[in-house]
Amino acid sequence: MKSHNRKMIAPIVITVIMILYYVVYFGFLISMLDGVWKYLLGIIPLALAILMIAVCIERIREIKKGEEDDLSQY
Repeated sequence: MKSHNRKMIAPIVITVIMILYYVVYFGFLISMLDGVWKYLLGIIPLALAILMIAVCIERIREIKKGEEDDLSQY
């Protein structure tokens, strides 16, 4: 069980880093724009963050099931 916990660290760390990158990058862009563009550009990082979290959760489920190397199936 302990080996599974160690293998879950990398996907979680990468997810957090990517979400922070999206928020900072698009936050900078949003601060420079006015009007409707602010809201349209606000949707993009939100959608990307939700997608990254969903992929991370799916990867954690695979690791818990014992499918660490899922590329070997193909």
